[in-house]
Amino acid sequence: MQLQFLGTGAGMPSKERNTSALALKLLEERGTIWLFDCGEATQHRILHTTIRPRKIEKVFITHLHGDHIFGLPGLLSSRSFLGGEETLTLYGPKGLKEWVESTFLLSNTHITYPMEFIEVQDGIVFEDEQMIVTAKGLEHVIPCFGYRIEQKPLPGELLIDKARALNVPKGPLLGKLKNGLDVTLDDGKVVFSKDVTSPPRKGFTVTILGDTKYCENALVLSQDADIVVHEATFDHATTHLAANYGHSTNIEAATIAKEAGAKSLILNHISARFLPTDIQRLLEDAKNVFNNTFIAKDYSHYFWKDERLTEE
Repeated sequence: MQLQFLGTGAGMPSKERNTSALALKLLEERGTIWLFDCGEATQHRILHTTIRPRKIEKVFITHLHGDHIFGLPGLLSSRSFLGGEETLTLYGPKGLKEWVESTFLLSNTHITYPMEFIEVQDGIVFEDEQMIVTAKGLEHVIPCFGYRIEQKPLPGELLIDKARALNVPKGPLLGKLKNGLDVTLDDGKVVFSKDVTSPPRKGFTVTILGDTKYCENALVLSQDADIVVHEATFDHATTHLAANYGHSTNIEAATIAKEAGAKSLILNHISARFLPTDIQRLLEDAKNVFNNTFIAKDYSHYFWKDERLTEE
């Protein structure tokens, strides 16, 4: 699993940061990409990455402020031009479907692939045999959601020496055992998967929060997460502004990660009031509360491997 930030700014684009967009790359897990928010010019940012729009399977919108959705019509349109054929599912608050369809109608835009809209409410919004996504409302100035993405437990590894000791031949039977299926050998002997595989492995959990001030639901969504992506529009000196505008400070985001028992934190949605020279201070202040903290910049690429978050 990988995370690539396409826009990390708040409110409007700046020279350093575009508006909000984040790609959750699930290429190894399911061969697709999930996009979280789609601020203005997201597709321009994509041009400078290896992301292929036709690989985007799902789009999760946290809320309907322009800096989180103004890039969506253009990206959806370009996905048609680029040969996207698979169904694209869009998740978001009430009004998302109406806004997209009105934009397409008035601009005479035709999409060549099926689109499905899911109106998000608190609870599970998606589940299959691999993944489960839970949404909860946050505390912003308009309805806004956070998403908790959980990978279900993975099969244990095949213990090849044990399998060979039980006379399992090379070939498809080994694959069945690895996938949790018991097999019968030519001599009638049954080999049980549990006897030749290690215990199931824990999947990853990523929490991606929309705009919010410090709130209980942010804490619930972040509980024991491997990675928390949390906005940090303001700093400790501007805490009063954060509360007034439904946003968080870097310190509040770090507090959520600490209280939730998360493993790592990525700060995002940084106000243009902060110059590049301010970023290290914002990071150090957050680290004083929660040490394993990163601050994303546009094109930042993070990898989750072996229970550890690293930045490329």
